Amino acid sequence: MKITALGTGDVVGTPKIGCDCPICCEAKAAGKQRLRTSLLIEHKGFHLLIDTGPDMRAQLLAAGSPRIDAVIWTHGHYDHFMGFGDFYRVQREPISVYGAPEVLAYCGGIFSFIPHEEHPVTPFEPTEICGMEVTLFPVVHDTPTYGLRITADGKTFVYSCDTRAELSAESLEQMKGADLLLLDGIFPPGVNITKHMNIEDAEGLAGDLVPKEFWCVHMSHKIPWDYEHAARDMQTWAL
Repeated sequence: MKITALGTGDVVGTPKIGCDCPICCEAKAAGKQRLRTSLLIEHKGFHLLIDTGPDMRAQLLAAGSPRIDAVIWTHGHYDHFMGFGDFYRVQREPISVYGAPEVLAYCGGIFSFIPHEEHPVTPFEPTEICGMEVTLFPVVHDTPTYGLRITADGKTFVYSCDTRAELSAESLEQMKGADLLLLDGIFPPGVNITKHMNIEDAEGLAGDLVPKEFWCVHMSHKIPWDYEHAARDMQTWAL
């Protein structure tokens, strides 16, 4: 598996429009940014997108305009699926879209005008997608939301973007033993909201799960660019 973080930002991205904080000023001065979080996974010639956020056009151009074989939607928030329309016209046939039934019903209904094939996935039941074993597990957000465990060629990637740290034992079990773990880390320590982890929460959860490698995504403009676990847009990992 080759995993690329197409974006690592939160719903507004970094730099934030109209913001003159030091982190946003550094971004503007250096020409760097955090686009909305989405992932591209390549495996044996297949290309799988995890979420299709509103920066999808720029992200796929930066990734070399790959042909997309399948999409997984983790949940129905704007910054995780509303870019689905950015690439469908270049596809030769309807795109296969996977997700939990309630996520597909919501997101697929909004994009009913785009030809696509919906494949409901039952949480905790492994499903083969693009030659990889994919298992969805529920996480704690303010709408039905799912993390992913993806295994191929003896390697395991675990991803949970929008969540609190208080997860069920069943979900935590799915998150163990990862070669690569990417977690939501939206704010600095001491800043707490009801539907996301701050980076201290993410570090604590990663410490319990003991992955071989751990990075944060879905970061706001409050996270410094030099934070040791901050993933970067277009960062890649080969498993």
